[in-house]
Amino acid sequence: MELTPAFTYPAQVPVLLRQQGYAVLSPQGVAELTGCDLRALRALRPSWDDLPPDRYLKDGGRYRSRRHACFVVEGGAVRSAPRRAHWQPVEYNALHGGMHRWFEPMDPEVAGQPAWACLLGALGQVASGLKGEQPWFVEAHQFRIDTQGGIGRPTPEGAHRDGVDLVAVFLVGREGIKGGETRVFQADGPAGQRFTLTEPWSLLLLDDERVIHETTPIQPTGERGHRDTLVLTYRAGGFQGG
Repeated sequence: MELTPAFTYPAQVPVLLRQQGYAVLSPQGVAELTGCDLRALRALRPSWDDLPPDRYLKDGGRYRSRRHACFVVEGGAVRSAPRRAHWQPVEYNALHGGMHRWFEPMDPEVAGQPAWACLLGALGQVASGLKGEQPWFVEAHQFRIDTQGGIGRPTPEGAHRDGVDLVAVFLVGREGIKGGETRVFQADGPAGQRFTLTEPWSLLLLDDERVIHETTPIQPTGERGHRDTLVLTYRAGGFQGG
């Protein structure tokens, strides 16, 4: 049985991030919060059909495809940053931490869309509202988890933090699968919530200092079952790994 998330009104996002460390928005709430055209966001969807395999999976799986890009958001302006490896310390990612992982870059046509800059800039304002006005170092990850091998693991590292300030997890789409339940827990206590994102461009926002998160494995219910997400991480002071 899938548990439906309790969607947040956009005006409540700052309060809920401070009170409980996370907020969940419907697609319409995303459009209202960011000022981005929902149709333009949905038009980005075909680029998830062109993600190369993740060759760094230590569990031997072949279920994840991805692309990666870096940006700096400052004062509402968004600029691309030079290509760099994705790096996390082992304290935050016990499975893949300590590795310089060079993923194929995002398609420049995707990053060049007005909706893309709109999205990154608006979430930069959310981060500044939570942590104070400053430049934000953003890593963008396009993910596809598929079920060709029978099971796909959205978070093979388990429940974790990312070592950043704000995490935004968008469900871009899911087809022919079951599972994929999102779980959010307080980092310093037992309290938690679980729910399943099913609507394209619904959003989970996380104060990464306060909560840990994971998504349960997916299994196929039809041919070519998969789950697509966009993960944006916002970090003050610079990118992880220097």
